[in-house]
Amino acid sequence: MKHKPARRARARKAVSRRRAAKTDAAKAVTAAELRALRRELERRLQPASTRKRLSRDKAAPMRWNPEPEDVQKSVAQLVLTIVEFLRRLMERQAIRRMEQKTLTRKEVEAVGVALMQLEETIRAIGSRFGVTPDDLNLDLGPAGRLM
Repeated sequence: MKHKPARRARARKAVSRRRAAKTDAAKAVTAAELRALRRELERRLQPASTRKRLSRDKAAPMRWNPEPEDVQKSVAQLVLTIVEFLRRLMERQAIRRMEQKTLTRKEVEAVGVALMQLEETIRAIGSRFGVTPDDLNLDLGPAGRLM
């Protein structure tokens, strides 16, 4: 019976030694290693054309120089996300008004057709720029997904 507490104490000391070793290992990174890691990350995050240009000219400063197609796609994605968000908002508003019977049948039909046409337009423009419907649901970090 006396051996169990001693065994537990040894096990706790071993665990704390391993934790200390891990902590010390994390502190052993040098500044040179961090700089090399940063250079590698910056190199990998740049577009291929920029990487080629910078490899020829090492003195060039770090700048954001995206391809024109990437800029167009990003802007299209942002605009389409906003339009899709507003379309869904208007759809919910229309459903609420239908349930409250504040729209005539003619108005319900007109709103339904307009919302369907808007959805088709969003999809058509998205396909032109290579933006899928999943791309429109932006990740807002801690707030979650947009839609």
